[in-house]
Amino acid sequence: MEIQEEFTKVESVFVRHKNALLVRGQFTPIYTDYYLHLMQQGIRYPADLDQMLKDALAMLTLHLVARPWADTIAWTANLRAPRINLFVTGGSIQESITGRIFTEDVREPDRNFFYSQTTTVDGAEPRQSTLEVDGRDPVSWVSQFYDQSEQRPARAFRLEDENFALVAAQPDCDLEWLAGLDEAAVAAILETEETKVLETRRFRFHCGCTLERILPILGGWRERLDDLFEGSESINLQCPRCAANYVVTRDML
Repeated sequence: MEIQEEFTKVESVFVRHKNALLVRGQFTPIYTDYYLHLMQQGIRYPADLDQMLKDALAMLTLHLVARPWADTIAWTANLRAPRINLFVTGGSIQESITGRIFTEDVREPDRNFFYSQTTTVDGAEPRQSTLEVDGRDPVSWVSQFYDQSEQRPARAFRLEDENFALVAAQPDCDLEWLAGLDEAAVAAILETEETKVLETRRFRFHCGCTLERILPILGGWRERLDDLFEGSESINLQCPRCAANYVVTRDML
C-alpha cells in the first residue's frame, strides 16, 4: 500500500500590541501518515513513547515555522529511566518532518539531555546546542530550549483536537502576558487580540529514504561480507531517520 501523504498547514501569526509570534497547526494529517508508516513497517511503540514522538514531531514543526525557510533542524533527546533516544528532523524547503525512537543499544545518561542541530543551505557549519531538560514531555522542553538556545522566551501548548501552538517573544514583547497564557487563552488569541497572518507553510510526515541512500552505511563492510551476513542470504537494514526496514543481499554490496 502506497502512502498518500497529507499536509498539515501551519500559520505564523503576529500578535500586535503584545509583540509575540503565534505559530499554530492541526496535526491530524501528519499523524495519519505517521501511523500508516508504522503499519507499513510493522512498528509498534508503547503508548507513552508513541505520544512522546508525536508531540516532538509537532513541536519541531512549529519551531521550523518560527525559523527561516532555509533551516533543516534535527532534535535528539537522550533520556534515562527507561533509556531511549527520541529523534525528529525536518525542514521547510522539503516540507517534511520525520522521526523515530531508539530503544536498543542506547547509552543511559545520568540526566536527560536534548541536542539540536541546525543546518542551512548556504553550506555554513551546522549550529549545535545541548541542554539538560526536565521531565519527558516534549511540549515542556520547548520553553527550556528557547530560553537557552534561542535567547528569547517561548511557550508551547497542547490544545484540543490535535492542535498545537507555540508563542514566542519578539522584541518588546509583553512578557507578563506571555507568562500568563494558558491553553484557553492561546486557543482564543485570534478572537481576543489584534493579529496579522504573516505566512503559511505546510508539512507532511515523509522521510525520503531509499535503499540506494541507505546502502552507503555498509560501505565499510564490503571487505568483510562473511562477518556482516554471518551465513545468512540477507540482512535487514533500518533507516536511522524513520526506522523503515530494507532487505540487503550480498550482491547489492
